[in-house]
Amino acid sequence: MTASDLYPTSLRLLGRPVLMVGGGRVAGRRMGALLDAGALVTVVAPEPGEEVERLAAAGLITLHRRPYRPSDLDGVWFAQTATGDRAVDGAVASDAEARRVWCVDASDAESSAAWTPAVVRAGDVTVAVNAGGDPRRARALKDAITLALSTGRLPLRRRRASAEPGRVALVGGGPGDSGLITVRGRQLLAEADVVVADRLGPRALLAELDPAVPVIEVGKAPGNHLATQDEINAVLVREARAGRLVVRLKGGDPYVLGRGGEEAAHCRAHGVDVEVVPGVTSAVSVPAAAGIPVTHRGVATGLTLVTGHEELAEVPTRADHTLVLLMGVRRLADTARRLTERGLDGATPVAIIERGWMPDQRVTVGTVETIAAQAAAVGVENPAVIVVGDVVRLSPYATGAPAAGVPAPILTLNPTSEGARA
Repeated sequence: MTASDLYPTSLRLLGRPVLMVGGGRVAGRRMGALLDAGALVTVVAPEPGEEVERLAAAGLITLHRRPYRPSDLDGVWFAQTATGDRAVDGAVASDAEARRVWCVDASDAESSAAWTPAVVRAGDVTVAVNAGGDPRRARALKDAITLALSTGRLPLRRRRASAEPGRVALVGGGPGDSGLITVRGRQLLAEADVVVADRLGPRALLAELDPAVPVIEVGKAPGNHLATQDEINAVLVREARAGRLVVRLKGGDPYVLGRGGEEAAHCRAHGVDVEVVPGVTSAVSVPAAAGIPVTHRGVATGLTLVTGHEELAEVPTRADHTLVLLMGVRRLADTARRLTERGLDGATPVAIIERGWMPDQRVTVGTVETIAAQAAAVGVENPAVIVVGDVVRLSPYATGAPAAGVPAPILTLNPTSEGARA
């Protein structure tokens, strides 16, 4: 049999009897797909392997611990052989042929009446790959297709009828670099009917969307909100009720100071199903781009994450603790003063990482006493993450924080390169 002799099809095996002759590793691997399809699987094997025994003990299959008999094919819709014995497999295939039962002969692909393809699944999309009877080639093609599907490089978007229920996916896009969004996030973007996008996050991915997919901009900048939170909530519900898959693309992680919890609660309160896809939070990943671990044995054993709008009354000021501030540039001078008043040493190192993970990333290093003046002098702007604590000294780009009164180094860093420019 050659590839041109094959007629591709998909079998509905739900509730239909299927025979597996053989109980070793090959049989165990093939069992999962048959059970997923809802087949009623009977295994005939004198010495079944561990996986087959486990499935039988769980009541998922019927197991006969004996050699094959022709009567095992009675009432069967589909059969597979996996004994490793060409004579036995051939006998099963011959008996199945006489009874007009489709059979996959694992020992003789050339004469087998059917082949099992390498299968890729992405949601409700199934791709079956046959490669001329070469299983390694089929697996290689399957892996390539899997990668393309998982990274959103193949179109997954369905044409939905408006009567179908829509849903919302809150997708954490990470700190901004397109490579730092999760695989699930990429998949959902490829399936989206509409994207509701923040100002931050992997904006470059919006250019890869199907031209028919609208992008609703709701980004917020200090003092400049394109939409209020109530308006964003209303957009999500409105679009989902129209039967659409709405991807709410957010920077960082949707549940870390991103108001994702509010959006999810609003949608659910209005009967809209919500999927939450975690993202790489900028609170940890952006310091990492500058070589700063937010915790480090012997240096910092705890982490507090706040926004720059907080009053900082309860923020720990211990030497073994790291403070990370998001959206804190505008109130930086006030924040530094309050931390000093609460007992934090003015010589505590501080780093400000602007545009983390982007090609124009910039890092400013100072101390609690000097950082506000240094930031003003060089024009630090949002988006930026501020790190306060001795972990700043661990950065390979800032081996020592300056003392009070000493100008802080300004480093322009590309997080994907090895070097830095002073």
